Amino acid sequence: MSNLAVDPETITLTVPGIPVAKGRPRISTAGRFPRAYTPAKTARYEDLIKIAAFDRMNGRAPFQGQLTLSVTAYVPIPKSMPKKRQREAVEGLVHPTTRPDADNYAKAALDGCNGVLFKDDSQVTDLIVRKRYSDRPRLVITMEYGE
Repeated sequence: MSNLAVDPETITLTVPGIPVAKGRPRISTAGRFPRAYTPAKTARYEDLIKIAAFDRMNGRAPFQGQLTLSVTAYVPIPKSMPKKRQREAVEGLVHPTTRPDADNYAKAALDGCNGVLFKDDSQVTDLIVRKRYSDRPRLVITMEYGE
């Protein structure tokens, strides 16, 4: 264990709008060789995350070392949900259990922050992912660095 203490730091960024989960890679054949690529919707959303991270970092270099990342996807409350359940969703008593899966929101967040908020997503040693309902959809990413 190192004797060097690292001042703890927390950075939070918010990406407004309906969160987009990481889509499955698509395969195309250009010539004779298959090629995997990220779906356009996912790539655009990861770019939005990257822009939010650039803004939040304000010219700082990406963090290096072990990190804890928390990703919360606040998804819209379905209009088809009964009014009582909608109220419970707003109060945080009911959480989404439908697709997309929570880990796919995390993958999009990690890929969007990679190289901007942190040098590489392999630095993330603890990952907390949540899906919640909200009347204000957004993706909130909180990174904790240091002790």
